Amino acid sequence: MSSLDESGKVLAIASHVVSGYVGNSITTFVLQLLGLETGTLNTVQFSNHAGYRQLKGFRTSAQQITDLFEGLKMTGQLEAFDMLLTGYVPGEKELEAVGTIAKEVKQTKRSCFWLLDPVMGDQGRLYVSEGVIPVYKSLISYADLIVPNQFETELLSGVKVNSLESLSRAIDELHLIYKIPHVVITSVTFTNGAQKMKCAGSSMTSSGASRKFVIDVPIIDGFYSGTGDLFAALTLARLREFSSEAGLLETKSWTPPDETQALDLPLARAIEVVLESMHLVLEKTKAARDRILAAGDEPEDPVARRIRNTRASELRLVQSRKELLAPGLTSFKAIPLE
Repeated sequence: MSSLDESGKVLAIASHVVSGYVGNSITTFVLQLLGLETGTLNTVQFSNHAGYRQLKGFRTSAQQITDLFEGLKMTGQLEAFDMLLTGYVPGEKELEAVGTIAKEVKQTKRSCFWLLDPVMGDQGRLYVSEGVIPVYKSLISYADLIVPNQFETELLSGVKVNSLESLSRAIDELHLIYKIPHVVITSVTFTNGAQKMKCAGSSMTSSGASRKFVIDVPIIDGFYSGTGDLFAALTLARLREFSSEAGLLETKSWTPPDETQALDLPLARAIEVVLESMHLVLEKTKAARDRILAAGDEPEDPVARRIRNTRASELRLVQSRKELLAPGLTSFKAIPLE
């Protein structure tokens, strides 16, 4: 695999925690490790992630988000960014401010690639305000790639995803409704207690047709916060790598020629590598968690027990530098999705 081009620069707009790994705490480390200069604009500043069920901190207001961006413009930083990654934004007004920023960045530098992670909820539950949903729907057509999970896909496409056929139809609808060039649905399960989940994606042709692929992914036992943020950061870096190899960085949305088949898409090749890295990171995280939990007595107090278990389950990113940089031959292989 070729080395990553180190000339790219990303503006990452997402959450931040003082301790642990979610949002920009993941994005900054991963993107810089993979050779991409990264500037971060934090939409919240919390002591820790919400998995602990207790935290301190504050949300960045829409005005503060705008002010930070204006400061970047004052010092001539705007044109430096050729990639944009947006993640968790808790409220409607704040997301509108982020959308305004994204549009201006892309208008200033038309080759800028925007990966939009429409962070709204999971497993049937919203963890942002409902007013965020229509704002995302109004912004997706400006993006180049979206990476929703199963629940977010259903909200955006209007398709209940409960089979391969409906998964395929949901991707078609996302292309059709939003004219979004690239789609990756990060995690899909069809039954409770499933041992595997699906990851599916597509890059649209010039005529709007889907080129769809799907990959089986084993489920690693446990609850690990930040996996969506890790997926988004890895996907942006690896897609840029494979798009660069294909000579696509100067093309609109890094879109490959129409004759490129689904399994040869830079997106499909990138996601295979992304999933390998993620699997290795989660295996290392689970092994560390299991060692910690087996080493001491379980607290009787349920709050203390939850905090101990959650802290033990923090992603082992620093310990997984090799797996992030060079995961080796991947065992994850895309197959066509009809």
